[in-house]
Amino acid sequence: MSKTPNTRLSLLMQEADLNQAQLAATVAVVAAEHGVRTGCDRSSVSRWLSGTTPRPPWPALLLEALARRLGRPITAYEAGLSSVRCPVTVHGLSWEADPLRKLAALTSAQADPDRRRALTTGVFTLTALAVPDATALARLGVGPPRASASGPGRVGHGEIEHMQTMARLFAQAAEEHGAGHIRPSLAEYLNHSVTRWLHAPASDTIHRQLLTSAAQLTTLFGLMSADDGADALAQHYCRVACHLAADADDMVAFAIALRAMSAHAHELGHHVRAVHHLAERATDATRHAPPSVRAYVHAHLAVMQAHDDRYSAIASLAEAERLHDRANAAPGPLSAYPRGALYYQRAQTLTTLGDKRESIRALTASLHHRAPGERLADALTRARLAETLLAQGHLDAALLHWRGFLDVYPLLHSARATRRLDAMRQFLRPHRHHPAAAHLLARATGIRHRPR
Repeated sequence: MSKTPNTRLSLLMQEADLNQAQLAATVAVVAAEHGVRTGCDRSSVSRWLSGTTPRPPWPALLLEALARRLGRPITAYEAGLSSVRCPVTVHGLSWEADPLRKLAALTSAQADPDRRRALTTGVFTLTALAVPDATALARLGVGPPRASASGPGRVGHGEIEHMQTMARLFAQAAEEHGAGHIRPSLAEYLNHSVTRWLHAPASDTIHRQLLTSAAQLTTLFGLMSADDGADALAQHYCRVACHLAADADDMVAFAIALRAMSAHAHELGHHVRAVHHLAERATDATRHAPPSVRAYVHAHLAVMQAHDDRYSAIASLAEAERLHDRANAAPGPLSAYPRGALYYQRAQTLTTLGDKRESIRALTASLHHRAPGERLADALTRARLAETLLAQGHLDAALLHWRGFLDVYPLLHSARATRRLDAMRQFLRPHRHHPAAAHLLARATGIRHRPR
């Protein structure tokens, strides 16, 4: 049967000023970011234009490639991939939707294998980084009708304390073991307990505090999803966290969610203006926040600024260090900022600025300040230090830290740690005839293929 040419895709290509080869190359870049290495070339685009609908994951990758080029979200209908008109939304969850409904939908999907697979294998999209300001979000969030603080089924300070305790426990477990085995439990807690409490009768004050705690837990789930390699899912949750924080009128929680989104995108290799803008907004939103939170956002801002503004990066880093010296926050997953983490971001900034020697010093200091429970952070820091030492020609010193990394790796279930393991194998392959390097490569191969 003859196919109907996809004129809508053709019009989008004209608007984006892309020919078939250029679109194929743009889609291939997005595909490579998501671990899809082959399958898109000029002939693929030609088939799509002739009316052939691409099989998953190519529709999502194509829409993201077009969105990046055009600077706006593109729907399947606009690209001629669907006959159903739908509003322009990111991930099918618009900002106009009630954040409590979105949280319930996301968490309940974790119990459905098909819906969970669709969420966890989705495409990380730069258009999702466009977050409305907190005031606009608060106007959109309606939430459930709330009763007074009296009556059956009401919630209060006990539920808030419970959520804060669980946030500490989940964060500690993820830091010690990686997010892989912890994330499902947090999803169940959000679905079965937190969403129920958010819909229960409460005073306005209690409800706002519940929203803040829910925003913190949701941000934590986003961070854990990123650590587990579920990058699109991480975006889902961080966006919901922004909305919950805005409804709570809590600018600190809002800023931390923005910072989480920016740091996640940066770690995936995106340094575009939208990522930088989130870091700036997080800093602006915390002008009256405790010093530990301000240090946390300024340090990340320095990392982002290092890509194009050396003077500003150094100034932001100095401000982060000054604020950290004044910090006295109580321990907590989103209230305290460990010194080891500050040194790690100092190293990130200096590496981007090209100062590898000082970056090595900062990473060494970061290791020195890591607490015993920071197993994942310790492993990632050792890996980065080894990579930086090798880049400076210090093979033996690098091998020492990679050995420490391999000692810890089997105890972790973390996609970020696995990426560093794969990087280690790549970096050491040219040195495979060195006895100690060969031994580490053999250890790494055995670990990589072991069921986890």
